[in-house]
Amino acid sequence: MRKTRTIWTVAILGFMLCWVEPGYTQDATQAKSTAEAKATAQAKAEAESAAAAAKAEKPVHAYRLDFSVKELEDGKVVNSRQYSMNLQADDANEIKIGTRVPVETGEGRQYQYIDVGTNIWCRIGERSDGIPLSVRAEISNFAIPDQAGRESRPVIRQLKINASTLALLGKPMVVGSVDDPNSKRQFQLEVTVSKLK
Repeated sequence: MRKTRTIWTVAILGFMLCWVEPGYTQDATQAKSTAEAKATAQAKAEAESAAAAAKAEKPVHAYRLDFSVKELEDGKVVNSRQYSMNLQADDANEIKIGTRVPVETGEGRQYQYIDVGTNIWCRIGERSDGIPLSVRAEISNFAIPDQAGRESRPVIRQLKINASTLALLGKPMVVGSVDDPNSKRQFQLEVTVSKLK
């Protein structure tokens, strides 16, 4: 009887050890993964804090952008308009000049207003090899100059240029060029970026 009891005790202890060991191993693995997750989260938080501090310490530079809209015929400039804006790095700005023209929509003398003129939107960045530049320009005017304000359905000529490029400081650069389909004229949008002190 004693032998049987001893065998059962050993068997039960062995079974308990086998049963407890996987649970212990699983708890140790969970504790290890929790510690690793905390360390990863802390490292990520420190990296984000360092990046925010570096960004906060980065000096802000201001730039002047000089735009020139040129109208060419047979390679010669026949008209040129200049626009300028000041901008900080990693910022955007807009120049808008023109007229809001009422256009009759049809029933009951209802009107809708359209913008006729020049609209230039620009965003710049800052890199060691140049200035990343994104430009959206829209230029519109009356196709027949005498119709301004007289016609309820004016004919409007419009050109749009959307461009992204890397500009060099102090060097004029053509960011877009379009041909007028109704004439032998060409329109160019040129920009010069200068750093302000």
